[in-house]
Amino acid sequence: MSIARLAARVVIGGLFVGHGTQKLFGWFGGPGPEGTEAMMESLQLRPAKAHARLAGATETVAGSLLAVGLATPAAAAGLTGVMTTAIRKVHLPNGPWAANGGWEYNVVLIAAVAALAETGPG
Repeated sequence: MSIARLAARVVIGGLFVGHGTQKLFGWFGGPGPEGTEAMMESLQLRPAKAHARLAGATETVAGSLLAVGLATPAAAAGLTGVMTTAIRKVHLPNGPWAANGGWEYNVVLIAAVAALAETGPG
């Protein structure tokens, strides 16, 4: 097994699980379902409640799958979808650099999960 791919899977997948559970349950200082729903409404993603639950569930489930190395292409597709939406609705107007709230980090995550999907979980 590739230690580097294992590390990438566990770190990236684990952080997505954390991010998803912030949305779903308010864990790790997250906004919880009500706060996430309000954010989705402010981004004009309607119905906001459905978008909030689906974003949290996608990040949690796909992150878990990625971390354990199961259904890697499907996990990568789900995470890519969530990150693409985040770029389009939040980060794009800020330019590329993360220091300015831009999309740099999101694109790095998309590239990383795409590489894992192409090469396999290791």
